[in-house]
Amino acid sequence: MDGFDYPVVLAPQPDGGFLVSFPDVPEAITQGEDEQEALLVAVDALETALSFYIDARARLPVPGKPRRGQRTVRPSALECAKLGVYRAMTEQGIRKTELTRRALARAASGLLARAVDAVWPWRGPASAPQEATWKGVLAARPSGHHSCASASPCRWRAGRRPRPHRPGA
Repeated sequence: MDGFDYPVVLAPQPDGGFLVSFPDVPEAITQGEDEQEALLVAVDALETALSFYIDARARLPVPGKPRRGQRTVRPSALECAKLGVYRAMTEQGIRKTELTRRALARAASGLLARAVDAVWPWRGPASAPQEATWKGVLAARPSGHHSCASASPCRWRAGRRPRPHRPGA
């Protein structure tokens, strides 16, 4: 199952409020004053309980199919992304070090290698002055390259050695 929509049980309490539990994740239990608050805090309880599985390096519980009319709770988008990566890692039987090795191998052969190369200028946010960003890029050039502080585009990127630049000329 690809999703992380876990069925939730909202049990009204005699003294008011609702007790929230998850049939598939028994570690996740919380309460709220009304249904809306109970469902809101249920997200945090679910994320915390699922983090226990990750800390123990255990398989994540698979969400069951909700009954007709039963509500479900899903972790936040960021947590779902993390849980998806963790689920894939456990299914493939790899650890974080192997995941990092694979990611770095792909990055080295892809566009990410070009993105972190100091030769390619970083333009910065639109609000940043262009000259300031070029100065930072040119100062970080590899040795053997000129160190002009000009705001004009550098010819180094075009594969031609630039003519010496004389500041103030």
